[in-house]
Amino acid sequence: MTELLYQTDAYVQNFTAVVTDVVEGGVVLDRTAFYPGGGGQPCDVGTLTADGQVWAVTAVKKVGAQVVHFIEGDLPDAGTARSRFGFAVTGQLDWTRRYQLMRTHTAMHILCGVVWRDYGAQVTGGNMDPLQGRMDFEFETMRQELVAEIETAVNREVAATREVRVAILPREQAFQIPDLIRTKINLLPEGISEVRTVELVGLDLQADGGTHVANTREVGRIRITDYKSKGKINKRIYVELEE
Repeated sequence: MTELLYQTDAYVQNFTAVVTDVVEGGVVLDRTAFYPGGGGQPCDVGTLTADGQVWAVTAVKKVGAQVVHFIEGDLPDAGTARSRFGFAVTGQLDWTRRYQLMRTHTAMHILCGVVWRDYGAQVTGGNMDPLQGRMDFEFETMRQELVAEIETAVNREVAATREVRVAILPREQAFQIPDLIRTKINLLPEGISEVRTVELVGLDLQADGGTHVANTREVGRIRITDYKSKGKINKRIYVELEE
């Protein structure tokens, strides 16, 4: 199993690891700070370096139980004599992109927390890119005045400088938390023994596997740029963050 460094420290920008397997188009490492995508958050990109050779990491995905780092160029040989267990590489994230995604993901949790607290609306879907995203909620109606209220409320939470805490809990303990799952459909796999939670202290607590900033103040100003009806009780809100 690959040790997922991002789960406990989202601010790791570079790391050393050992290649444990070579698969079609990529490599598997014993540890990684690259997020493999999921929950609406795109995967990280960056580089792997070994003995002066640099490979661009173009995508990272979970393939079965493995985290595969897809790379450009000739693949390294994990069976070389340098080590019977493979050889060491240094991973470097595209940190500008990753940090923008961290800010964006936390912004989406602020939005979700405010809408749940103030209107009791569940999330029906969402997606994000660096500094922009969209989230769908169970609203029957949405109007400009309501959108303005929500934008004011989310920026009030940014200014509240709420700490963001991450915890990995036993499944039984996690599911004793009220409203842990805010999505309409429970996306947690059956049979998992531990659940990772992300808490915006005083506002929001959810099961979540992605990367976040440490405090809401790092998000910066959130703008709601548009909203649309996607069905009778499904409304979409679009947000952007400042550079």
